Amino acid sequence: MILFLRGLFLLVLAVMTWGTIRASLFQGMFDLPAAVTGNPWFQVTLFDAYFAFLTFCVWIAWKEQRLAARILWVVSVLLWGNFAIATYMLIELFRIPANGSLDEVFTRKRPGHLILPAVFAALGVLVYLASARTLLLP
Repeated sequence: MILFLRGLFLLVLAVMTWGTIRASLFQGMFDLPAAVTGNPWFQVTLFDAYFAFLTFCVWIAWKEQRLAARILWVVSVLLWGNFAIATYMLIELFRIPANGSLDEVFTRKRPGHLILPAVFAALGVLVYLASARTLLLP
């Protein structure tokens, strides 16, 4: 199961990278037409995704023992979505051997590290600011 989950989250990273690069080459992140942003299905799908991100953040907040790590991972997930989620899961899945128990991943609290979530959060803020430059600087 651990090998399957490692493969799954590596696939998530690969597909999200491909999709993000493809979309970025096509148009800016905030250059969405009103027909898209006003569509009720677009809106509810966005809410659905962010509620899922928040649900994952609750688990991270329980699992991480340092307040700073909790905050940085929550910010990272809210800014990066499935990039941050897949990265977090891969870190957890590679901490244990391939024949280890998933209890180690899902029920063991960890002291956590600050560097990776801090880098994720800082880059996320920079990416969003760079993407919003047309909105911020008319």
